[in-house]
Amino acid sequence: MHIHVNGKNIEITDAIKAYVKEKIGRVANHYDQIVGIDVILSVIKNPAATGKHVAEVSCKMNTGAVHCEESAESMYASIDLLADKLDRQVKKFKDKALSSDKSSIRNAEIPAAEESAVES
Repeated sequence: MHIHVNGKNIEITDAIKAYVKEKIGRVANHYDQIVGIDVILSVIKNPAATGKHVAEVSCKMNTGAVHCEESAESMYASIDLLADKLDRQVKKFKDKALSSDKSSIRNAEIPAAEESAVES
């Protein structure tokens, strides 16, 4: 799994990059089908804007992708919020994938049982 960190209107320091990789890298522990994660950190230069530090992430998996975005007053806070949100979404994606696999297995077993009941 690769984590790519890019910036808009901000210089990405080694400390921010390490912090992102630490926080976002925890998501990989929940689901082993993650191929890559792209993180974009940006700063809104408008003085009237609230939540000027924005963090976006695109998490690519074998069967789909998850995209989320968070903003806050500091970059570290937005990264924390983003990591929590991504964690929830990946768990939800995994649960849906596993439940659909189980339902397809159940549906495949039911017709076989009905056929044997009809023959008796």
